[in-house]
Amino acid sequence: MTERRFQERLTGWFAPDVYRFGVPLFLASGLLFGLDLVIAGGLVAGLGVFVAAFFRNPERELPAGEGLVLSPADGRVIEVGEIETPSGDKALRIGIFLSVFNVHVNRAPVAGRVMAIERSGDAYLAAFNRDAETRNVQTRMHLEMADGCPVEVVQITGLIARRILTHPEIGEWLERGVRYGLIRFGSRTDVVLPLGSRALVEKGDRVRGGSSAIAELAPEGAEAAAAGGSRG
Repeated sequence: MTERRFQERLTGWFAPDVYRFGVPLFLASGLLFGLDLVIAGGLVAGLGVFVAAFFRNPERELPAGEGLVLSPADGRVIEVGEIETPSGDKALRIGIFLSVFNVHVNRAPVAGRVMAIERSGDAYLAAFNRDAETRNVQTRMHLEMADGCPVEVVQITGLIARRILTHPEIGEWLERGVRYGLIRFGSRTDVVLPLGSRALVEKGDRVRGGSSAIAELAPEGAEAAAAGGSRG
């Protein structure tokens, strides 16, 4: 999928999945109303409204500023801390929990090239379970910024969320804030940054994908962020 086609797929008022999950419900409610099954029709229509709201895809204004890392998702910050990556390096991780009421379209936190997309895990534990971050089905997208600074974005399934969509292809350049994927029906999205980056949020903070700055990169990463906006 080219960058243009990928971006077109996730533009508009709703994510494309609304046509698969929402439209049939509205058609079914219309049929039920036509059969004078008002209560049943109302319930199905209400479910359709919920699904449409779940797949809403609002425009967001990106904050200006060198070295700022944007939130990849709407939700509540549930973790800010230092971790050890699978390769043994130290890094800063910021975890965001998405409830079923949040926007579930994910956005690129920085401008960078997609170097790898890894899928792992076999469980569907609740997002707040300490083992969820390692055992749950997840997709880890590795981005490389203009100066080689590595940033990872991790989409993690949960107890209800069982489906992750990640649209970019290997080698594709993503601009900061561009829509790149979706988690169906809630869960968690993490950002993993080089050690030395400074978190701008705390546990419990509410954030919005694409419009909330959640961290400031270490100096070398900040230089890449400034250069990355002009690349395509």
